[in-house]
Amino acid sequence: MHISPVLWQFLVKWLNASALFPREASTIAPYADALYFFLLLITVVGLTLVGTLIFGFAIRYRKEKHPVAIQVEGSTLLEATWTIIPLALFLICFVWGALLYFRIYNPPTNSMNIYVVGKQWMWKAEHEGGQHEINALHVPVGKPVQLTMISQDVFHSFSVPDFRIKREVIPGRYSTVWFQATTPGSYHIFCTQYCGTNHSQMIGEVTAMTPDDYQKWLQASTSGMSLAQNGERLFASMGCNACHTGAAAARGPNLAGVYGSKLQLTNGSEVLVNDAYLRDAILNPSEHVTAGYAPIMPTYQGQVSEDGLIDLVEYIKGLQSNYRIQQTLVTTESDQAAPTTPAGVKP
Repeated sequence: MHISPVLWQFLVKWLNASALFPREASTIAPYADALYFFLLLITVVGLTLVGTLIFGFAIRYRKEKHPVAIQVEGSTLLEATWTIIPLALFLICFVWGALLYFRIYNPPTNSMNIYVVGKQWMWKAEHEGGQHEINALHVPVGKPVQLTMISQDVFHSFSVPDFRIKREVIPGRYSTVWFQATTPGSYHIFCTQYCGTNHSQMIGEVTAMTPDDYQKWLQASTSGMSLAQNGERLFASMGCNACHTGAAAARGPNLAGVYGSKLQLTNGSEVLVNDAYLRDAILNPSEHVTAGYAPIMPTYQGQVSEDGLIDLVEYIKGLQSNYRIQQTLVTTESDQAAPTTPAGVKP
């Protein structure tokens, strides 16, 4: 949309000051607003044109001036004009909207990932370094941030109006959206999908910080365990390391380096190993049996929370060798084989 930068800033600041429009606080916001104002412009122009024609014809062809109706012959040029112009405007909006959609829902490859779990009635954010937040989200300015989201119960919708992002958060399926904050500050998070009694209270706040302040926040908020480290502990406690050892005779497929690759299944199909596949393979293993292996893996449906699944996925994503798996397996077997010291007897 070609408009004077000075006029654009005046318009946006006036709308913000009058509380008629949210702030532009992300890189995508100006593009979304440009399309919005274009739609508003053609709506106002169309309304004015049609209203003016109706009013003019009502005056010109009123009963007092034309008591006897006359036949008005059609005009091919006029009919073509009012067909072609709206069609052209529609196609412009369609192409513009499609390009904007792909820009919004295709995150850059260098995006940092943050998990968001929606629950009745709160938002839980989980950073890869192990930082956890409730109804809050801290992000750095100038860095693309991808949100990988899922609901633990019912349908929710994650929305930050100042960033011009909104994405459905669905039970049993990951959805993603990304943004890049441009201005430090605090911005409201809303749930825009009715999700139960306290839906209106399912709100939060995004805090956009300078990169230096964000690093300070990360260091002050760490729990000491990253998501991948939590996933490693869960992997061992569930006994997954007994089958997925990477050895030739292992009962389960090798998981080292599997993320991002294509896997051949017993039914002949080929799947891309991504976050969604790993999550579904843990919960519904019988539907995702790797070629060359028997369907012996039990389901963990109802036994692992969404938080635990995120930890497991993060652990498998970063697994590049089987050394750690074999080490945890040796440790587990040693603990099980160690004799129990009777009460009151010093070892």
